[in-house]
Amino acid sequence: QDRLIESGGGLVPPGGSLTISCAASGGTFNPAVMAWFRQTPGKEREFVAAIAMFNEGALYADSVRGRFTIIRDKTQKLMYLQMNYLKVDDTAVYYCAAPSFGTHMSDRPMQYDYWGRGTRVTVSS
Repeated sequence: QDRLIESGGGLVPPGGSLTISCAASGGTFNPAVMAWFRQTPGKEREFVAAIAMFNEGALYADSVRGRFTIIRDKTQKLMYLQMNYLKVDDTAVYYCAAPSFGTHMSDRPMQYDYWGRGTRVTVSS
């Protein structure tokens, strides 16, 4: 059973914008933290951003701060990543992640227990 389902990936020109989303499914699955990571072939999974679902707070990687905004809808168990001023280097498969418990926003993949299948974002002219 997929607990995290991403959607919204696609092809965008450099400088463009795209919003991807992640839905947490399952009646009792209600994570306190959700995060985005991304990965390109041959590279390790890279932290992008994380958000507290029931409190104020967000964490961003330096590479995306000021261009990306992470947004949550706690009542619908949805999380979005609004990406502006996209660069070719942002091309990757973007994964949604959540820990099984706790409220700590981590930038380390090993701190997350649930992962979506990913949505591909391609930035190209």
